[in-house]
Amino acid sequence: MSWQARFQQIRNNKIFESFIILIIITSALVVGVKTYEIPPVILLTLGVLDHVITGIFLTELVIRFLAEEKKQHFFRNPWNVFDTLIISVSLIPLNNADMALVARLIRVFRVLRMISIIPELRLLLNSLLVALPRLGYVVALMFIIFYIYAAVGSLFFNQINQDLWGDIALAMLTLFRVMTFEDWTDIMYETMAVYPWSWVFYVTFIFLTAFAFLNMVIGIVVNVLEEEHEKDRATDPEHVTMKELQTEIQELKAMVRELSSGSVRGAPR
Repeated sequence: MSWQARFQQIRNNKIFESFIILIIITSALVVGVKTYEIPPVILLTLGVLDHVITGIFLTELVIRFLAEEKKQHFFRNPWNVFDTLIISVSLIPLNNADMALVARLIRVFRVLRMISIIPELRLLLNSLLVALPRLGYVVALMFIIFYIYAAVGSLFFNQINQDLWGDIALAMLTLFRVMTFEDWTDIMYETMAVYPWSWVFYVTFIFLTAFAFLNMVIGIVVNVLEEEHEKDRATDPEHVTMKELQTEIQELKAMVRELSSGSVRGAPR
Protein backbone atom coordinates (compact mmCIF):
# COMPACT_ATOMS: atom_id res chain seq x y z
CA MET A 1 0.00 0.00 0.00
CA SER A 2 1.40 3.42 -0.98
CA TRP A 3 1.81 6.25 1.50
CA GLN A 4 -0.95 8.23 -0.22
CA ALA A 5 -3.35 5.30 0.11
CA ARG A 6 -2.50 5.09 3.81
CA PHE A 7 -3.32 8.77 4.29
CA GLN A 8 -6.57 8.31 2.35
CA GLN A 9 -7.44 5.38 4.60
CA ILE A 10 -6.84 7.53 7.68
CA ARG A 11 -8.83 10.44 6.24
CA ASN A 12 -11.83 8.25 5.39
CA ASN A 13 -11.75 6.39 8.70
CA LYS A 14 -14.92 7.02 10.74
CA ILE A 15 -13.00 6.79 14.02
CA PHE A 16 -10.59 9.49 12.85
CA GLU A 17 -13.51 11.68 11.76
CA SER A 18 -15.27 11.18 15.12
CA PHE A 19 -12.03 12.04 16.93
CA ILE A 20 -11.69 15.32 15.03
CA ILE A 21 -15.33 16.18 15.80
CA LEU A 22 -14.60 15.51 19.49
CA ILE A 23 -11.56 17.81 19.33
CA ILE A 24 -13.66 20.57 17.72
CA ILE A 25 -16.24 20.27 20.52
CA THR A 26 -13.42 20.34 23.09
CA SER A 27 -12.02 23.47 21.44
CA ALA A 28 -15.42 25.15 21.74
CA LEU A 29 -15.67 24.18 25.41
CA VAL A 30 -12.18 25.56 26.10
CA VAL A 31 -13.18 28.92 24.60
CA GLY A 32 -16.36 28.91 26.71
CA VAL A 33 -14.57 28.02 29.96
CA LYS A 34 -12.13 30.91 29.49
CA THR A 35 -15.03 33.37 29.72
CA TYR A 36 -15.41 32.50 33.43
CA GLU A 37 -13.20 33.58 36.31
CA ILE A 38 -10.98 30.55 36.87
CA PRO A 39 -7.80 29.95 38.92
CA PRO A 40 -4.45 30.64 37.21
CA VAL A 41 -3.50 26.94 37.33
CA ILE A 42 -6.59 25.91 35.36
CA LEU A 43 -6.06 28.81 32.98
CA LEU A 44 -2.49 27.60 32.34
CA THR A 45 -3.79 24.06 31.76
CA LEU A 46 -6.35 25.35 29.28
CA GLY A 47 -3.59 27.25 27.47
CA VAL A 48 -1.58 24.04 27.07
CA LEU A 49 -4.70 22.19 25.95
CA ASP A 50 -5.37 24.90 23.38
CA HIS A 51 -1.89 24.39 21.90
CA VAL A 52 -2.46 20.63 21.78
CA ILE A 53 -5.77 21.17 19.95
CA THR A 54 -4.06 23.45 17.43
CA GLY A 55 -1.40 20.78 16.86
CA ILE A 56 -4.07 18.13 16.27
CA PHE A 57 -5.87 20.40 13.80
CA LEU A 58 -2.60 21.02 11.96
CA THR A 59 -1.88 17.28 11.80
CA GLU A 60 -5.39 16.57 10.50
CA LEU A 61 -5.01 19.25 7.80
CA VAL A 62 -1.66 17.81 6.69
CA ILE A 63 -3.18 14.31 6.48
CA ARG A 64 -6.05 15.58 4.33
CA PHE A 65 -3.60 17.44 2.08
CA LEU A 66 -1.32 14.43 1.63
CA ALA A 67 -4.33 12.19 0.97
CA GLU A 68 -5.41 14.39 -1.95
CA GLU A 69 -4.52 12.77 -5.28
CA LYS A 70 -4.09 16.12 -7.03
CA LYS A 71 -2.52 18.52 -4.55
CA GLN A 72 -3.37 21.57 -6.67
CA HIS A 73 -7.08 20.76 -6.32
CA PHE A 74 -6.93 20.80 -2.51
CA PHE A 75 -7.32 24.57 -2.24
CA ARG A 76 -10.09 24.69 -4.84
CA ASN A 77 -12.40 23.52 -2.09
CA PRO A 78 -13.53 26.62 -0.13
CA TRP A 79 -13.77 24.60 3.10
CA ASN A 80 -10.12 23.54 2.80
CA VAL A 81 -9.16 27.20 2.36
CA PHE A 82 -11.25 28.11 5.41
CA ASP A 83 -9.65 25.37 7.55
CA THR A 84 -6.16 26.39 6.42
CA LEU A 85 -6.82 30.05 7.24
CA ILE A 86 -8.22 29.29 10.70
CA ILE A 87 -5.38 26.92 11.61
CA SER A 88 -2.69 29.25 10.21
CA VAL A 89 -3.94 32.19 12.27
CA SER A 90 -4.11 29.94 15.35
CA LEU A 91 -0.40 29.15 14.92
CA ILE A 92 0.64 32.82 15.05
CA PRO A 93 1.83 33.79 18.57
CA LEU A 94 -0.18 36.85 19.61
CA ASN A 95 1.08 38.27 22.91
CA ASN A 96 -0.23 41.80 22.46
CA ALA A 97 -3.42 42.49 24.45
CA ASP A 98 -5.32 43.77 21.43
CA MET A 99 -4.13 40.94 19.22
CA ALA A 100 -4.97 38.42 21.92
CA LEU A 101 -8.60 39.40 21.49
CA VAL A 102 -8.27 38.64 17.77
CA ALA A 103 -6.71 35.28 18.61
CA ARG A 104 -9.64 34.41 20.87
CA LEU A 105 -12.07 35.43 18.14
CA ILE A 106 -10.30 33.14 15.65
CA ARG A 107 -10.50 30.27 18.14
CA VAL A 108 -14.25 30.82 18.40
CA PHE A 109 -14.54 30.38 14.62
CA ARG A 110 -12.79 27.03 14.89
CA VAL A 111 -16.19 25.65 15.86
CA LEU A 112 -17.25 26.26 12.25
CA ARG A 113 -14.84 23.52 11.22
CA MET A 114 -17.63 21.17 12.26
CA ILE A 115 -19.34 22.14 8.99
CA SER A 116 -16.29 21.21 6.91
CA ILE A 117 -16.04 17.83 8.64
CA ILE A 118 -19.70 16.72 8.58
CA PRO A 119 -21.12 16.39 5.02
CA GLU A 120 -24.73 16.83 6.18
CA LEU A 121 -23.94 20.24 7.67
CA ARG A 122 -22.17 21.27 4.45
CA LEU A 123 -25.26 20.25 2.49
CA LEU A 124 -27.50 22.35 4.73
CA LEU A 125 -25.26 25.41 4.45
CA ASN A 126 -24.88 25.03 0.67
CA SER A 127 -28.66 24.75 0.33
CA LEU A 128 -29.09 27.94 2.34
CA LEU A 129 -26.57 29.81 0.17
CA VAL A 130 -28.24 28.56 -3.02
CA ALA A 131 -31.65 29.64 -1.69
CA LEU A 132 -30.52 33.21 -0.92
CA PRO A 133 -31.10 34.61 -4.45
CA ARG A 134 -34.63 33.18 -4.48
CA LEU A 135 -35.27 34.52 -0.99
CA GLY A 136 -34.27 37.99 -2.18
CA TYR A 137 -37.59 38.53 -3.94
CA VAL A 138 -39.53 37.36 -0.89
CA VAL A 139 -37.51 39.70 1.34
CA ALA A 140 -38.11 42.59 -1.08
CA LEU A 141 -41.86 41.96 -1.02
CA MET A 142 -41.80 41.68 2.77
CA PHE A 143 -39.95 45.00 3.00
CA ILE A 144 -42.68 46.65 0.89
CA ILE A 145 -45.36 45.30 3.25
CA PHE A 146 -43.34 46.46 6.27
CA TYR A 147 -42.91 49.93 4.77
CA ILE A 148 -46.60 50.36 3.98
CA TYR A 149 -47.74 49.20 7.41
CA ALA A 150 -45.06 51.30 9.12
CA ALA A 151 -46.19 54.40 7.26
CA VAL A 152 -49.83 53.76 8.20
CA GLY A 153 -48.91 52.98 11.82
CA SER A 154 -46.76 56.09 12.15
CA LEU A 155 -49.57 58.21 10.67
CA PHE A 156 -52.34 56.96 12.97
CA PHE A 157 -50.53 55.88 16.16
CA ASN A 158 -47.89 58.60 16.33
CA GLN A 159 -49.70 60.54 19.07
CA ILE A 160 -50.42 57.42 21.13
CA ASN A 161 -46.82 56.31 21.69
CA GLN A 162 -43.90 58.29 20.30
CA ASP A 163 -41.40 55.62 21.37
CA LEU A 164 -43.06 52.98 19.18
CA TRP A 165 -44.54 54.98 16.30
CA GLY A 166 -42.58 58.26 16.32
CA ASP A 167 -41.18 57.82 12.80
CA ILE A 168 -41.18 55.19 10.10
CA ALA A 169 -37.94 53.59 11.32
CA LEU A 170 -39.33 53.14 14.84
CA ALA A 171 -42.59 51.90 13.35
CA MET A 172 -40.78 49.24 11.31
CA LEU A 173 -38.89 48.12 14.42
CA THR A 174 -42.19 47.92 16.29
CA LEU A 175 -43.71 45.87 13.47
CA PHE A 176 -40.77 43.48 13.65
CA ARG A 177 -41.58 43.05 17.31
CA VAL A 178 -45.21 42.36 16.36
CA MET A 179 -44.15 39.83 13.71
CA THR A 180 -42.04 37.92 16.26
CA PHE A 181 -44.97 37.98 18.76
CA GLU A 182 -42.91 39.79 21.40
CA ASP A 183 -45.67 41.25 23.65
CA TRP A 184 -47.50 42.39 20.55
CA THR A 185 -50.86 42.30 22.33
CA ASP A 186 -49.69 45.10 24.66
CA ILE A 187 -49.02 47.27 21.62
CA MET A 188 -52.38 46.36 20.09
CA TYR A 189 -54.42 47.06 23.24
CA GLU A 190 -52.68 50.42 23.64
CA THR A 191 -53.84 51.57 20.20
CA MET A 192 -57.26 49.92 20.56
CA ALA A 193 -57.98 52.23 23.49
CA VAL A 194 -58.04 55.09 20.95
CA TYR A 195 -58.89 53.22 17.73
CA PRO A 196 -61.07 50.17 18.62
CA TRP A 197 -60.76 48.74 15.09
CA SER A 198 -56.95 48.89 15.05
CA TRP A 199 -56.83 45.15 15.74
CA VAL A 200 -57.46 44.68 12.00
CA PHE A 201 -54.14 46.43 11.35
CA TYR A 202 -52.22 43.95 13.51
CA VAL A 203 -54.08 40.79 12.49
CA THR A 204 -53.65 41.42 8.76
CA PHE A 205 -49.98 42.32 9.22
CA ILE A 206 -49.30 39.13 11.20
CA PHE A 207 -51.15 37.04 8.63
CA LEU A 208 -49.10 38.49 5.75
CA THR A 209 -45.69 38.34 7.42
CA ALA A 210 -45.59 35.70 10.15
CA PHE A 211 -47.76 33.19 8.28
CA ALA A 212 -47.73 33.77 4.51
CA PHE A 213 -44.17 35.02 3.99
CA LEU A 214 -42.66 32.69 6.57
CA ASN A 215 -44.23 29.68 4.84
CA MET A 216 -42.91 30.96 1.52
CA VAL A 217 -39.39 31.14 2.94
CA ILE A 218 -39.67 27.64 4.40
CA GLY A 219 -41.01 26.30 1.10
CA ILE A 220 -38.11 27.79 -0.89
CA VAL A 221 -35.49 26.45 1.53
CA VAL A 222 -37.04 22.96 1.57
CA ASN A 223 -37.27 22.92 -2.24
CA VAL A 224 -33.61 23.93 -2.60
CA LEU A 225 -32.60 21.35 0.00
CA GLU A 226 -34.33 18.61 -2.01
CA GLU A 227 -32.58 19.79 -5.18
CA GLU A 228 -29.19 19.71 -3.45
CA HIS A 229 -29.95 16.21 -2.15
CA GLU A 230 -30.70 15.08 -5.71
CA LYS A 231 -27.46 16.63 -6.98
CA ASP A 232 -25.53 14.92 -4.18
CA ARG A 233 -27.10 11.57 -5.07
CA ALA A 234 -26.38 12.09 -8.75
CA THR A 235 -22.67 12.70 -8.08
CA ASP A 236 -22.41 9.76 -5.68
CA PRO A 237 -20.86 6.88 -7.63
CA GLU A 238 -22.38 4.33 -5.25
CA HIS A 239 -25.89 5.70 -5.62
CA VAL A 240 -28.24 3.84 -7.94
CA THR A 241 -31.49 5.49 -9.00
CA MET A 242 -34.75 3.60 -9.07
CA LYS A 243 -34.88 3.82 -12.86
CA GLU A 244 -31.41 2.33 -13.21
CA LEU A 245 -32.34 -0.42 -10.77
CA GLN A 246 -35.48 -1.26 -12.75
CA THR A 247 -33.44 -1.38 -15.98
CA GLU A 248 -30.93 -3.77 -14.43
CA ILE A 249 -33.76 -6.00 -13.17
CA GLN A 250 -35.30 -6.12 -16.65
CA GLU A 251 -31.94 -7.06 -18.15
CA LEU A 252 -31.47 -9.83 -15.58
CA LYS A 253 -34.96 -11.16 -16.33
CA ALA A 254 -34.19 -11.21 -20.04
CA MET A 255 -30.95 -13.09 -19.42
CA VAL A 256 -32.77 -15.63 -17.23
CA ARG A 257 -35.39 -16.17 -19.95
CA GLU A 258 -32.69 -16.71 -22.58
CA LEU A 259 -30.86 -19.17 -20.38
CA SER A 260 -34.09 -20.97 -19.55
CA SER A 261 -35.13 -21.23 -23.22
CA GLY A 262 -31.65 -22.40 -24.18
CA SER A 263 -31.74 -25.08 -21.51
CA VAL A 264 -35.12 -26.29 -22.73
CA ARG A 265 -33.97 -26.50 -26.37
CA GLY A 266 -30.76 -28.27 -25.42
CA ALA A 267 -32.41 -30.80 -23.16
CA PRO A 268 -32.39 -34.44 -24.43
CA ARG A 269 -35.70 -35.76 -25.71
